[in-house]
Amino acid sequence: MFGAGKRETAVVVVRDSQEILAALEQALETASEEERPGLERAVAVATEAAETVVGNEARVRVRWTRRRLEAVGFDGPLDSVRAVKALREAEPSLSLRSAVELTREAAAAKDA
Repeated sequence: MFGAGKRETAVVVVRDSQEILAALEQALETASEEERPGLERAVAVATEAAETVVGNEARVRVRWTRRRLEAVGFDGPLDSVRAVKALREAEPSLSLRSAVELTREAAAAKDA
């Protein structure tokens, strides 16, 4: 996201899950018998994902933050300076402020 000369939180929640779900449902309508089981499973997964994302941007940010930290091997407390440093190393485009906000949000979340 862009502000007046300031870098803001770089995590954008993508909300195209409804379009993906519609495309999968359309594909299911014309699917062969061999394709149907896989597409039915894909529709179920996409439906669940669409329901999870709508209105839960904070949960998506928390999951993203935790996954980025796990990807760089960080396993310490999420509300630590080390967590902020690790997140900024994983995502160099994050401002210090954004990294602090994201790690605090992840630390405060009960589950994600």
